[in-house]
Amino acid sequence: MARHNLGTVVQFEFTRTVKKRRFWIATLAIPVLLGIVFALIFASSTSTQSRADALKDQSLEFTYSDASTLIDPALAKAMGGTEEKDPATAADRVQAGTLNAYFAFPASLVAEPVLVFGTDQGIFKNGSYDAVARQLVVLSAQKQVGTPELAAAVQGNFSTDLQTFKNGERSGGLATVVPPLLFLVLFYVVIILLANQMLASTLEEKENRVTEMILTTLNPTTLVVGKVISLFLIGAVQSVVFAAPMVLGYVFFREQLDMPDFDVSELQFQFLPMLVGALLFIGGFILFTGVLVGIGAVMPTARDASAVFAPVMIMMFIPFYVVTLVVSDPGSMIVQIFTFFPFTAPVTAMLRNAFGSLNGVSAAVVIAELFIFGVLALRLAVHLFRYGSIEYSRKLSLRTAFSRKA
Repeated sequence: MARHNLGTVVQFEFTRTVKKRRFWIATLAIPVLLGIVFALIFASSTSTQSRADALKDQSLEFTYSDASTLIDPALAKAMGGTEEKDPATAADRVQAGTLNAYFAFPASLVAEPVLVFGTDQGIFKNGSYDAVARQLVVLSAQKQVGTPELAAAVQGNFSTDLQTFKNGERSGGLATVVPPLLFLVLFYVVIILLANQMLASTLEEKENRVTEMILTTLNPTTLVVGKVISLFLIGAVQSVVFAAPMVLGYVFFREQLDMPDFDVSELQFQFLPMLVGALLFIGGFILFTGVLVGIGAVMPTARDASAVFAPVMIMMFIPFYVVTLVVSDPGSMIVQIFTFFPFTAPVTAMLRNAFGSLNGVSAAVVIAELFIFGVLALRLAVHLFRYGSIEYSRKLSLRTAFSRKA
């Protein structure tokens, strides 16, 4: 059968899926929910900032006694404090409601705690008492140290510029790790979101009893490959839709949403790790797609296929149980097994590739392994689809399928 029908299959499968209302409901559900969450965070941060500004305008009235002689009277006065004339009765007066707050600074701040007494203003506002007492101690100590440089050194308020080198060249640290990890994120997004679609795409014609008519005009290989390509395109559409709220939120509302201030321009897209990540992603996609299509070809209904589908998906998450070893000890036996076992290889190898522990030989072996097993899985799926597509009421017998000639 002519292969020019491949474009027709891809176009039909893609348009058939994107025209379904439930596809867009499922696709847009996550961005809508993210938008609602972002709106709530924005409103909450605005309200919190308004309360913080209001609290800044209010002075906290308190009295204090200082056995440590550390507290600076001028600073205490500026913060709303006055020296207590009768420390023995101060706590009782706070309890009686005639005194707003009282701080008792001990002779040794290391050996004894600062006693803070205040009238109850609610669980959130009560924290202002402790905050003011701590701030008064810190500012007084800084003033006694003498210079801002010594105060910063004592508190550890200084920055460092770390530079590391690998193979005679400066390594980029996190800036080189993040870009290759994007392939791992994309792999999970595509496989998880499209796994059910992969099964449904194979089982839909079988359950509708139209497979015989389709196979009279199309080669099974053309049909299966066309379905795989269309699923990849659908995954690309969903990935763009899902990423849009995060990108818009980071670009326009990063401060309001408390997103980390990460300079995207510092990311280093190194050619070799990005190439290896892309090949691992494509190979893993082909392998898992071929297996899922094969499951759909063998099973008569989606319900029957789900029993086999679950263990296949679980194998994608197994490497995360040893992620600490993948990062810290990539040479361990369990990491090596997960690196070269086909169903755990994509995730493990992409992690190691991002963190720089996957050497060239291992990368080549894993990539070749994924493509070889992926192509074999697709060929097996085509063979099973050829004979399993007309098994409407029962599971295809593998012995029967392999005893027949294609």
